[in-house]
Amino acid sequence: MDKKLSKDAYGGIAGKDYVPYISSGKNSGGNAAVLIIGIILAALFAASTAYSGMKSGLTVAAGIPGSIIGSALIAAFAKQKGILGKNLLQGMSSGGESIASGMIFVLPAILLIGSTVSFWETLVVGVGGVLFGLAIASLVYNYLIVEEHGKLVYPESMAISETLVASEGAGESLKYMGIGFGIGGVITVITSPFLNVANNVISYVNESFYKWRFQVEVNPLLLGIGFIVGLEVSLIMFAGSILANFGILPLIGYFTALAKGDITVWNNPDVTVSAMQVSHIAGSYVKYIGAGMMLSGGLIGAIRLIPTIISSIKETLNAKSTNDAESSSATKLLLLCGIVVGFIAGFLISGGNFLMAIAVSVLSLVLSLLFVIVSGRLTGTIGTSNLPVSGMTISSLVIVTFLFVVMGWTNPESNRSLLLFGTFIVTAIATAGGYSQSQKVGFIIGGDKNEMQKYFAIAGVVGVAVVTGTILLLSNQLAMTGDNVPFALPQANLIATLTAGIISGKLPWAMVIFGVVMGIVFFFLNLPIMTVAIGFYLPISTTSIILIGALIRSLVERTSASEQDKEVKVANGISLSSGLVAGGSIIGLIGIILQVSGVIKGIEPSGFANSNGMAFIILAALVVATIIPIMNSKVKEPK
Repeated sequence: MDKKLSKDAYGGIAGKDYVPYISSGKNSGGNAAVLIIGIILAALFAASTAYSGMKSGLTVAAGIPGSIIGSALIAAFAKQKGILGKNLLQGMSSGGESIASGMIFVLPAILLIGSTVSFWETLVVGVGGVLFGLAIASLVYNYLIVEEHGKLVYPESMAISETLVASEGAGESLKYMGIGFGIGGVITVITSPFLNVANNVISYVNESFYKWRFQVEVNPLLLGIGFIVGLEVSLIMFAGSILANFGILPLIGYFTALAKGDITVWNNPDVTVSAMQVSHIAGSYVKYIGAGMMLSGGLIGAIRLIPTIISSIKETLNAKSTNDAESSSATKLLLLCGIVVGFIAGFLISGGNFLMAIAVSVLSLVLSLLFVIVSGRLTGTIGTSNLPVSGMTISSLVIVTFLFVVMGWTNPESNRSLLLFGTFIVTAIATAGGYSQSQKVGFIIGGDKNEMQKYFAIAGVVGVAVVTGTILLLSNQLAMTGDNVPFALPQANLIATLTAGIISGKLPWAMVIFGVVMGIVFFFLNLPIMTVAIGFYLPISTTSIILIGALIRSLVERTSASEQDKEVKVANGISLSSGLVAGGSIIGLIGIILQVSGVIKGIEPSGFANSNGMAFIILAALVVATIIPIMNSKVKEPK
């Protein structure tokens, strides 16, 4: 068997005529060992994505690292299942990651408004979103995966498929992931709650006439994310941070210095305007401009999706009417369960308000239905890594929020209910993207679509439980506000600011509108609004280390001797970076668990260990330790 996909996998043939990679024998890849390994991977990727995503505002698709790890685990524990078993494992890895990539945008906002997260309540909400998103995506499977074969390219699905087919090279990729995990783990142990013996933040803040701030957080998981997303995205995000910290912040600082009297900051009566420092300006003014920019990005993105929504629904209805092979009984059962659990969740989170439970549940299901179809289609165009989940969620929440205001549901408890309804919507949207991507891989490889549906559903439920538990574990840190918070939470902060502000009527609209106008200007300049806005909102300490990771990738690409050499080094670099992300997030999470449980006690570094000099040393060590293995990787000569 040739270890490559046929050219038909990329199109040029009708989907019904495509012959998959595995075209003979049984197409089942599952057994008890595969299921257990898949559950473990789903949990690991859910926890890792939740931790790193809340810290950076960016998430990394788990399909390829899941394929690499899965290849090694299948070889060790379920060799007879081969590539079909590996396919299920990449799907379950994507399931855990997809759920985390959605829930972390909304659920932490409940903590930011001063409320609490309930494990069982959130579990019901999340599971309802998983089942509903999975069912709707399954209903349009034939249209999105088969009929649109070659028209919807599913770029990340094809990359995962190629990785699975070339799985004899997984040992090399796994080696680099291990190196990255080790580097990320060691630095995280030194600088995180494990030992915390060294400062890892390079910081320069100027509080004089021209106020500005520049910081770099020496964090391996953020550097790894930078290498993966590349220079273009990293530069745009960093440009947003430069605008915030060296443009808008000093400008506001100039005028605050002219203020007289005892006028206080609008949301902090303990600080007068004339006495504001950099942290006050950033937290009370710049933050809300960034929220306005993200709001405009989300709404403009949703408006631009209107033609896609209309065409997707039309084509889906046409596809259903011309195809007798509609949803299986399992899909119908999933849909029924999703709707029933959705309504149960609605009654649970509405606090006995029957009208709210019915009206908002129906609206949430309708909005989820629309955006789930769009999510599946967009995944076929741009992949899950670039899927505008936050934009679709923001648009949905704006609609639901105005319903709350019209109905007079404006107390803090209603705001909490609103955010839980938003959690249902975002979970459904994120599930559909990850599921469609995984099913396309199965279609290309030759896996059983019903088997993938079952395994992905299990991974989704596991993901909901793990993400909810992770957020509860980190609740004290996530609820922190002000400067130098441990988790940036850009999307959750925006959603908390927006919903709470609209419901209470205390949103600083001047700042938000200014941000919206800036977003519109970026749109006319053909700039990616949401990317600039996230960079504007995130601490510059985060975007600067992400940029350093991207610069390392650029260095690797520019110094490669040939195109083949570059491909090998970038591929190994991405594997190493995936290890950095996994090591930094998982080890960091374990450290927090040990600290919360009292096994270790947090200490503060002192002396030189707490200086910029120490942070520079750690940064240099991280960069060198990352570059050397990648640069030393060689193209394997054919035997």
